[in-house]
Amino acid sequence: MAVRGLLLATVLLASCSEPPAPAVQRQAPSDVDFLADNAVWRNQRREALLAPDGWTSLVGLHWLELKSHYIGSGTGSGIVLEVGPPKLGLVQQQGDKVYFTPERGVMVTADGQPLKRRIRLVDDQSGPPTVIGFSGGADQMTLIHRGERYGLRIKSADAAARLQFTQINYYTPSPAWRIEGHFTPSPAGTTLTFVDMVGNTVAAPSPGIVSFEHDGKAYQLTAMEGDEGGLFFVLADRTSGHGSYPAGRFLDTAAPAADGAVTLDFNRAYNPPCVFTRFATCPLPPAQNRLDLTIDAGEKMYTGPVGGESS
Repeated sequence: MAVRGLLLATVLLASCSEPPAPAVQRQAPSDVDFLADNAVWRNQRREALLAPDGWTSLVGLHWLELKSHYIGSGTGSGIVLEVGPPKLGLVQQQGDKVYFTPERGVMVTADGQPLKRRIRLVDDQSGPPTVIGFSGGADQMTLIHRGERYGLRIKSADAAARLQFTQINYYTPSPAWRIEGHFTPSPAGTTLTFVDMVGNTVAAPSPGIVSFEHDGKAYQLTAMEGDEGGLFFVLADRTSGHGSYPAGRFLDTAAPAADGAVTLDFNRAYNPPCVFTRFATCPLPPAQNRLDLTIDAGEKMYTGPVGGESS
């Protein structure tokens, strides 16, 4: 912790004492800056995974097979939850709409507000999903939409995978894996087709392709839309199944610059949620993003407790 604190202090002092470089300059960060920045990212990554509603809290995924399901932890429920009261409520599917009615007398919230009546659930593909909270806020339920199916995603702050989380192992960070690439936009309406972990074939909007070089060889990655104008990649490489997760890893970047410049920091290649829970529905790398390249950077395979592993 003392070393990390010194690194961060050095970065802060440098930023206060030096004027910002002109936007057209893309000077590589110093080793101290690079290591400090990478340490901050790793800490934020761990905090997100271990948040009360992070991926390690996922304890169930229940597909809606009938028009109506009574749900709860009691054995008499049509969908039996791992957590929560014996009777939580009634879920009803009407075409492409799903409704939830809480059980009378059970304390339930919808997006943090007390819920006592029937409500339509917003799924994760239509917008921010409606969050149904119960068990005093420790547990929650959201609706997901995959292909033609809807499912109930259940999370618990008391999930064993969260409470027993060990650590993420990483390859040694290296500035050599922080590579400047070039973004080439695709025509409007271009999509990238991939298969997810539950067998769905998905065509997602693809803003373009990033070209880059490593050890004198040229490579390309096809992007999906990321956060705040950034890019998102699902990729596999020669470490997949040989040190890193066999089904590939994820990578995010900031929005490309006006001239197409974009930084691919493979030190931040990270495991998909399926590494930490059997109840996730992760995308698999499309053929375009299976690289004949050994990317010994970023997260290695996680070996700690996995949600739903014994289910």
